[in-house]
Amino acid sequence: MKSSEKLLARRYFPAILCVECDSPIDALVALCIPREEAMDLVAASWRSKESHCVMATVDGGRSVAALRTPEGRWAACNAFPEPCYATRSEAERQLQKLLRRGRRGYVGELVGGV
Repeated sequence: MKSSEKLLARRYFPAILCVECDSPIDALVALCIPREEAMDLVAASWRSKESHCVMATVDGGRSVAALRTPEGRWAACNAFPEPCYATRSEAERQLQKLLRRGRRGYVGELVGGV
């Protein structure tokens, strides 16, 4: 893979924190993903060692994500993957627009073909 293709394979999105959990499965379950589906999603994410994000869509089409926090916990977040941004700084700017009334958020990173 060329370096330009590798750069295009990484995309960033803003996400609003709902709750922090000890595992990605717990984070997805907190976002109303059925436990068995959450386990399947987490197992599928293991194929990439770089993956610190597990994204899903709940009934109704809302995007959610479990993101690894800098402290090593997992953040259950409402995700805003469209549009995905090419750089982290673009996603951080959009996140700042979304944060209101003391809410916290993270920038998620998708690795691979988006």
